[in-house]
Amino acid sequence: MLAQSGTQLFQAATLSDDDVKALTNDACKEMDAKNKIAPANSNYTKRLNNIAKALGNEVNGTPVNYKVYLTKDVNAWAMANGCVRVYSGLMDIMTDNEVEGVLGHEMGHVALGHTRKAIQVAHATVAARTAASSAGGVAAQLSSSQLAEMGEKLVNAQFSQHQETQADNFSYDLLKKTRCQYFRLSDWL
Repeated sequence: MLAQSGTQLFQAATLSDDDVKALTNDACKEMDAKNKIAPANSNYTKRLNNIAKALGNEVNGTPVNYKVYLTKDVNAWAMANGCVRVYSGLMDIMTDNEVEGVLGHEMGHVALGHTRKAIQVAHATVAARTAASSAGGVAAQLSSSQLAEMGEKLVNAQFSQHQETQADNFSYDLLKKTRCQYFRLSDWL
């Protein structure tokens, strides 16, 4: 078990872009399975689809998949595979332009490589925890519970002030480029 955990720690440090996308595909599926997703005919989804038209449908060539989680929580996040999620609680308190700014910010973390670094840290944390507990059978792929844990770590990732400023600037530039109305992101972030 310790040897497997050591291998996982090495893999976390050397993840390729394809590995990162595969891990975030699985982590996003786990997050989607744990949350109630707004149906296609809901007002939230219709509103998000209008917002998404303004933001575009890709980040650095990766197609974006937008969805709304039905929850009172106020949050939004994006993963390296193009998975972009916004919580209905956030949509309830923000205008469309403000949601555009927040989603542009989250997409900035992806475009600038911040989420890639976060998945490396999350993967390493899961591997270290596996080594510490020496329980379960982890082979080539992470278990469903480990993917769920990694997804939670990505959603709750803490970025440095510098990374936050970079993501704000990315959002500002994206909103300018797409002719969205922009607002002072620091009012919300």
